Amino acid sequence: MSTIEIVNPEGTGRPLGQYSQVARVKASEFLFISGQLATGPDGAVVGEGDFERQCEQVFANIGAVLKGCGADWGNIVQLTYYLVHSQDVPRLMAYRRLAFPEMFPDGAYPPATLLIVDRLVQEPFLFEVTATAAL
Repeated sequence: MSTIEIVNPEGTGRPLGQYSQVARVKASEFLFISGQLATGPDGAVVGEGDFERQCEQVFANIGAVLKGCGADWGNIVQLTYYLVHSQDVPRLMAYRRLAFPEMFPDGAYPPATLLIVDRLVQEPFLFEVTATAAL
C-alpha cells in the first residue's frame, strides 16, 4: 500500500495552476504510463482540431489505464503535459480547473510539468500526457 503526500513546502513558490510542488511517496509499486494521446479504443484520432475534446479523451485514456491496473487518480504522483501550440495553455488551465476537482476531490493536485513541443507523433494530435502513479 502506498503513502502519497502532496505538499507545497514552506519557502517554495505558490503553484500557478492545478498542481503541487512535491509528491512524497512510499510505495511498493509504480506505474509509468506512456504518453496518452486523443485516440479511441480503435486507435482513431478523437477530436481532430478540437483541443478541449482531445483533453477529455487523453484524460479518459489515463483513467482507463489506471482502472485497468487497479488504481485511480489518487495514485497519480506526476503528470507531464506536451502541447503543440502555446496558445492552448489557457485552454489546458481551464480544462484542469473544471475537471481536476472531480479527479482529485481532496485538492491535492500532483506535481506537473508543461512542455511546448514542435509536434507530436502525428499531425492531428495537439496534446499528450505522461503520468506516474504509485500503488
